[in-house]
Amino acid sequence: MTVKRVILEMGAGNDLHGGDYTKAALRAVQDALHHSSLSFVGTLKVDKSKLLVDVTIGVQEPDKVDADKVKASLPVGVVTVKVVKGGLDMPDASGGDKAVIASAAIQVMVDV
Repeated sequence: MTVKRVILEMGAGNDLHGGDYTKAALRAVQDALHHSSLSFVGTLKVDKSKLLVDVTIGVQEPDKVDADKVKASLPVGVVTVKVVKGGLDMPDASGGDKAVIASAAIQVMVDV
């Protein structure tokens, strides 16, 4: 058997006040999930628990993302989460706050 990617979905999320990278990452994952439907799972009788789900999150400060929270937000599969430098921080003009923008890429793979 060989693992093949069957879905690649992207999303973006933000935390407009407070600079919470995990909140922005979770919103990016939810954005990506809401663009997808895994209808092939039922059609092909694929065991949802055996889907391989790889999540990559891009933010400016990767060490500030709670990858376990991101992992727990995925509804199916064997999930792995990697956080890398990416996304965007937009400082507030007053200098006391920043908006955090995260990007997410979710790959779903099956063993065929």
